Amino acid sequence: MNVKYECTDFSQFQEQLKKMRDLDDKIIYALNTSIPTESFKGQVDAEVKCRDLHVQLESGYNHRQEAIKNCIVVCANSVKMLKEKREEHRDDVGLNKQFKTEQRKLRLLQAELSVEDIIRERTQKTFRERCRLFFRFDSM
Repeated sequence: MNVKYECTDFSQFQEQLKKMRDLDDKIIYALNTSIPTESFKGQVDAEVKCRDLHVQLESGYNHRQEAIKNCIVVCANSVKMLKEKREEHRDDVGLNKQFKTEQRKLRLLQAELSVEDIIRERTQKTFRERCRLFFRFDSM
């Protein structure tokens, strides 16, 4: 998936991530609607449902990871460029402020990778608990 992400505005990027994390946020609901209760076991193929949900989750993880890493690269390049400009114009207060703002954004983007790990771990734990009887977890 080659989607353009808004990397310049961190708040906007966080909104994009929030939308991309929707399935993880609603994993209990997704599992409840996917996995049959005892009375409906014969009507729904739980293995297929769990496999499909697993594919969706993995795709989401990869997509978000790519987006975050892409924005980290964009931001790191901006920090590098601003650092060089700052060394040439040491007295430029606006440039110094812009440099520090960009550094802060880079740290926030890097922290999003940790947030992503926590979300993934939480979702996978829930997924495993509910799909363990229907789906093998060799690839997780």
